[in-house]
Formats: sequence, C-alpha cells, structure tokens
Amino acid sequence: MNDRPAVLYLRFRRIGGGPPDHAAYEGLLALLGSFTPVVEAAPPAAALADVGGALRYFGQDAAGLASVIRVRALALHGVDCAIGAAVNPLLARMAAQQAAPGTTFVVNPGEHERFLASRPAAALDGVGAATARTLCGYGLDSVGRIAAAPLATLQRITGVRTGRELWERANGIDRTRVVPNAAARSVAAERTFPRDELDPGRHRRALLSLTEELGARLRGDGQVCRSLAVSVRYADRTGYATLTRSRTLREPTAHSAELTSLAYRIQDSFALQRARVRGIGLRAEGLHAAEHASHQLTFDPVDERARRIEEVSDRLRARFGPQAVKPGRLAA
Repeated sequence: MNDRPAVLYLRFRRIGGGPPDHAAYEGLLALLGSFTPVVEAAPPAAALADVGGALRYFGQDAAGLASVIRVRALALHGVDCAIGAAVNPLLARMAAQQAAPGTTFVVNPGEHERFLASRPAAALDGVGAATARTLCGYGLDSVGRIAAAPLATLQRITGVRTGRELWERANGIDRTRVVPNAAARSVAAERTFPRDELDPGRHRRALLSLTEELGARLRGDGQVCRSLAVSVRYADRTGYATLTRSRTLREPTAHSAELTSLAYRIQDSFALQRARVRGIGLRAEGLHAAEHASHQLTFDPVDERARRIEEVSDRLRARFGPQAVKPGRLAA
C-alpha cells in the first residue's frame, strides 16, 4: 500500500438537498481537474480523483486538500461535498459512505482492517443483496468475517473469481486505478421528497420522471443499458432504511417505455404501499454503445409509434431544453 492516502472519492450535494444539475456537475469535474488530471467521473453526483501529485504540489495531506476542494465547490457551485480519502478507490468509496456532508473521512494506511471489520457484508463494494444473503447464510455477515474466511471457502460459496474478489476487497486490496475520463459503466439519478411522502401516486410519478431522464440521457449519449436498479429510502422504526433491487431488461435498451415498465415492476416488488418514502433512486447498469445493440422487431403498432414519438421528442429537447417535452402524467 502507498505511504499515505492519495485517492479521494467525493459525493456532491446541493445546498438545500438533491444532486447537482448537469452543468454544475461538469463544473465540479473541471474544478477537480484544476488540482489533478487524474479524475474519473461517477455521475450523477460523485467522482474519484488521484491527488498524489497535488499533495506534493500544495504541501497538504489528503484531509487538507479535501478542505480546499470543498470550500471552492461551495463558493463556486453551491455544492457541498462528503469526501472519503484512502490509498485506493475501494477504501475511498467506502470511507465516503461514512463521511457526513461537509466532512472528510480518512482511512490511513494500517487502519483499513479496523475500519472494515465491523461493516456489514452488504456494505462491501460490489456485494449486492443476493450475494450478501448467501454470505450471511454461512455466518459471513461482516466484512471482518469475510476477510478471516479461507479463500477456498469463499470460492466454494460464491465461485472461483467472485470468491477471490470478495477476499481481496474484504482485506482492503483493490487492484483498480483511477482512470481519467473513464466511460461510465452506469448512470443514476434520484428524486428526494421535501418530507416523508405517503402517496403511492407521487412515488410513481417520481419513478416515471427518473426513467424519462435516464432514457433521454442514454439516447443522447448513444448508449443502452442491460439492467435497472431501483432504490427506495423510507422511514422505519429506527430512522431510515434503503431497499435496492435490480433486474435485467429483456434486451439492452434506452427506450423510456421499456425502462418505465421494468422500474414499475421492481417498485411493486418492494410491497411498500404504506411506506413513508423520502427518496427514490434509479440506476441504469451495464452500459454499452447503442450501435452494437440489437432490437427485436415486433408488429406492435403501439410500440413502434411510441419509438417514433420518442425520436421527435428527443430532437425537441435537444433544441429547446430538457423540459420542452414530457409525458402528460408529469405535466399535470
């Protein structure tokens, strides 16, 4: 491991709540670029930066440089930052989860075992709900227990490749690097309600606005996605909890109607009709170029008409702005 933390993971949030808009996000990336050329975007509201050279240039440690970045982000863009600092991207991302807005959480070399040990299995980067349930079924319910398990045991439970990746991550090992201008493997957006929202109709409208936003963004970037993940943050007896589930699309697509249909099915699977929802998030995963995707032709005139309308709507949004065209259910 390196001598000192030199990787920052920054989570951006507007003053007053919510992620920055596209223009502000691009400005934040440019701000990071003034400190280091090694910046990897993690849209819509995060970024990785390798600031090893900047630490030497500015004569700061990671926490000091993070403070400078935070002040400038707030002054120039009205955005606050929660920042994680560590020696690799994995630990920096997990440190950022512990950082409150306006603070920096630093994991110094030699501290990663203590930092990771008590975290639940699901908190480990790359561990989804299904894998976490499998691990917990074998008593591996914390990162510390996963790290202490024999590698062969993890590989028997989860497979050879996944088992090795789990063991390495649980031990704070990350072989990835911050890649400047790396193509995004996923895109996400969220809607936060000003108060706990009980109305299922408003929940549905929020999810529809998310699928419309991500569909338009994917089509504008010439991409399609393979799967969707829906997250719902709701009030429970202990405060707030978050449920996340993902499902694969029948074919890679950026068609808003297909995204909406799957997102609704995922939302229905939560069975949270009476929940007090504070926020809903949507993430499109498994992105790749639309030109390499195939579309199963149908004889459904409704679907074909919807796709033609979508093309026209995209041209109108490109000319007159993202709010120029929207579904009637959102315009009401």
